[in-house]
Amino acid sequence: MQPRTTSEQNPGLYDQDFYRWIQHTVQALKDRDLDVVDWENLIEEIDSMGRSEKKELKSRLLVILEHLLKLMFWELEKAQNSRGWRNTVIEQRGQLELLLDDSPSLKPMVQELFLESYARARTQVLQKSDLPSDRIPTLPPFSADDALNPDFLPR
Repeated sequence: MQPRTTSEQNPGLYDQDFYRWIQHTVQALKDRDLDVVDWENLIEEIDSMGRSEKKELKSRLLVILEHLLKLMFWELEKAQNSRGWRNTVIEQRGQLELLLDDSPSLKPMVQELFLESYARARTQVLQKSDLPSDRIPTLPPFSADDALNPDFLPR
């Protein structure tokens, strides 16, 4: 006899009431009642959580890089906006630090994603600022470590 899955016992629970599905799944795992665990959706959710963490890392890194570039190269708007740009860098660094504290295995991804994120940040700043493309270097003028270093904040 095949073990019954949660979806066989409660068809559509995952789609009908996600929170209830989570409660049911957690209780089944706590009770070691593995025959009723909806494994397919559980695996999908865990995988999705990992992708979500990586996406948050990329997003926060992109914002940091974009605002560092604005501080370094967007002179026309600097007088009016530099305080906000600096505050954004500080806030995003703090949030990224919390993320890396919770998931230290993401830390090597900062280096892996740095050049791609820099290129995207550069493009966004060029689009927003109308600066000539040669104004912002194609290769980063700072390292990934600099970008996350609280003491590195261009004026």
